[in-house]
Amino acid sequence: MNDTTYVDQHDTDGKREIVGVSDLHDIDDLAPEVNDADQKLLDVLHDIGRVQTFASGVFVAEQGAPREWFGVLLAGELELLHGRHGDPRRVGLLERGAMVFEGVLMEDQTPHRLSTRALGPVEMLVVDTAAVDGLRTQRPDVWSELMLRVAQRLRARLRVATAHLADHGEALEPIGTSRLEKDSLGVREVPASAYYGVQTLRAMENFPISGQRLHDVGAMCTALAMVKKAAAQANTELGVLDSDRAAAISTACDEIIEGKLRRHFVVDLIQGGAGTSTNMNANEVIANRGLELLGHRRGEYTHLHPLDHVNLSQSTNDAYPTAVKIAVLLTIGQALQALDQLADALRGKSVEFADVLKMGRTENQDAVPMTLGQEFGAYARMVTTARHALEHATLELHEINMGATAIGTGINSPAGYAALVTERLATITGMPLTLAGDLVESTQDSGAFAYLSGALKRVAIQVSKICNDLRWLSSGPRAGLNEINLPPMQPGSSIMPGKVNPVMPEMVNQVCYQIIGFDTTIGMAAEASELELNMAEPIIAYDLLQGLTILTNATIVLTDKCVKGITANREVCLGYVQRSIGLVTALNPVLGYERSAQVAKEALAGGESVYDLVIAKGWLTREQLDEMLDPARMTSPLQPSTTA
Repeated sequence: MNDTTYVDQHDTDGKREIVGVSDLHDIDDLAPEVNDADQKLLDVLHDIGRVQTFASGVFVAEQGAPREWFGVLLAGELELLHGRHGDPRRVGLLERGAMVFEGVLMEDQTPHRLSTRALGPVEMLVVDTAAVDGLRTQRPDVWSELMLRVAQRLRARLRVATAHLADHGEALEPIGTSRLEKDSLGVREVPASAYYGVQTLRAMENFPISGQRLHDVGAMCTALAMVKKAAAQANTELGVLDSDRAAAISTACDEIIEGKLRRHFVVDLIQGGAGTSTNMNANEVIANRGLELLGHRRGEYTHLHPLDHVNLSQSTNDAYPTAVKIAVLLTIGQALQALDQLADALRGKSVEFADVLKMGRTENQDAVPMTLGQEFGAYARMVTTARHALEHATLELHEINMGATAIGTGINSPAGYAALVTERLATITGMPLTLAGDLVESTQDSGAFAYLSGALKRVAIQVSKICNDLRWLSSGPRAGLNEINLPPMQPGSSIMPGKVNPVMPEMVNQVCYQIIGFDTTIGMAAEASELELNMAEPIIAYDLLQGLTILTNATIVLTDKCVKGITANREVCLGYVQRSIGLVTALNPVLGYERSAQVAKEALAGGESVYDLVIAKGWLTREQLDEMLDPARMTSPLQPSTTA
């Protein structure tokens, strides 16, 4: 059997490690390449599974989602990602033939610990949990062979992880030693093990505010490194930075983009100075790592300086807002996909509940009949339109002010720098970035952030409305509407036995309230721009990135742990229709207004149902009434054809 591959993200020399089952795509085509025992295993998996395709960029599984199936990668590549915070870090790559989600085989009930995303179109052989259970009990010979392959895979994965730690792990530093660094305010001791410097140290002391540091938002670390790398490239091409220093800066930036050195990005995200502390944290980490690459010790800034070289041709006032825009763009992709998945799940329920007749309600009063499918279809459309609005709002973020330097005039940057650094940054990020038409305006205007925040608030409002409805529709179960059942996730009370609360919609409601509050803050912060600069950009960055992160995570959880498991109480829904006074509206075209009003009045006075009264009066037969209550008739804009 041919071995598959598991490729570490730092494996740039093409070396591959064996971890999987077989190099599998078309089983029949592989027959000459595998022995009889291996072919038997592959044939059985093929018989009990199904082939499923995934588009490029789709998350095959999300970190924190439940394990639902085991698979074999037939074609394409999957990247393994860790972290939900907008900038998940790649921890591995799976190629054709690799086993995926083998925890299902070991009855692992814990959620996925990593996210798995398709790199290009992917084809999978999918075996769900029911088929896995059947294989375990009915084919012990095949089961033993399969578990042997799993053990071999885990052993090889461990070998890869050990090799990675040996080859790429950061060296241990002595504890308690320090170095002296100087800035315009004086000399300070900085830990010898730190890649940050004196200005970062002062920021740590000055801004112990949120407890959330720069390294907690990996997208910002990545974005800052991209900005600094682009600047180094442009400066070198324009002849203001020598190639050796530029190479050291670029290599240090590449390491940060790969996920290294993150723990040295330590400043609090909430800070004064319009982002200067964040910019200097990046400058110092890159400079000190660059010094090591050049053969010098950290802090020997005469060879590579955080300001003179790493920050060359830049100001915080162009580097920081550009990095924020890139970080948001890096983060928002996962939010958009999470919303797509929520909309898909709601559409699925719309189809499932298409024949469930229920009462529609306006102002919390009975209105006219509809189907539960129509209700969920409206939710799906709501999410889709909000998602499209959010995506559209990102377009303005592609316009950046690199080269503006302090206030937009481009002081201290060489001729042609603004256009060139924008071009280089677009290449590095893979984003369609363009240079702002007016750099003075772009440096002081936070309107694009406010616009995006408004779109994010719209998403929050619409998703929260859906969660409100889910809580109402599932209320009870004995003294509420009880039209739907939400999956029970945890005991609901420390004093009331048996109570189960709608914890997922409740959680999402609170996330949405927070995002709505963030929008208020962002609006005030955008307005706070005075003259040529907005000093409040750090709180804008904090709230946008935090808002996108919690929206993404909450949406994933809502989809996987709530919406997908919703069931309908069909008889309850139909009973409300039959007992509702609102039924007379649907009967009005047949009974006429006077008789409809009469039966409504009698039903209210006597507590009887309209349905039973109409039959008792002989105005319609049970068959005629049931025909009129058919979901297709009740929810169609056409009037019923039945006559009294």
